[in-house]
Amino acid sequence: MTDTPQTPDRIAELLVHVGRTARTEDAGSALTAAQWTCLRFFARANGSTRTPSGFASFQATTRGTASQIIKSLERKGLVTGTRSDRDRRSVSFDLTNHGRTILAQDPLRDLIDVIDRLGATERNRFLTTLSRLASTLAIQRDAPAFGTCQDCSHFAASDDTAYCACMAEELAAVDIPKLCASYTPTPEPQSQGDRHDAD
Repeated sequence: MTDTPQTPDRIAELLVHVGRTARTEDAGSALTAAQWTCLRFFARANGSTRTPSGFASFQATTRGTASQIIKSLERKGLVTGTRSDRDRRSVSFDLTNHGRTILAQDPLRDLIDVIDRLGATERNRFLTTLSRLASTLAIQRDAPAFGTCQDCSHFAASDDTAYCACMAEELAAVDIPKLCASYTPTPEPQSQGDRHDAD
């Protein structure tokens, strides 16, 4: 099947449409769209990223707006903050047991279930493509890029240990698949097909 001039437009429109449909909450939803995003973020981010500034960057909003969303989740008993031992001004947030229970009712579950029905090979290829799109768009717009350690240029692994050059510390295994605000995408070698397209 050949690529038509409209294909990139259609893909972009479908991505936006799928995102909008997946984010739609019914009238009985426990949280607003921004609160759901925040709850998901704190469930998926590593310890150094689960901060108001980390969420503000991820949500592309102001620190003040991010703090208000976090406070609303705190009042509902869904997240709790812990001050850093190294920097008492820094607070890291975690989901409470109640927060994890609410997250299990996430409206995004419908889309997750649909994606789960894809084969493993298709899912992995899709994730690689979407990660590349997200990183490239962030670079193009000079916006923060978010990704996981194993796809980051700061990441180094040796035997049973993993190391982050940005944080200058070893990584716990549990943090490697989590979102990180210090993420910097690794440059991807141009594929044979890309090189032919460029010629």
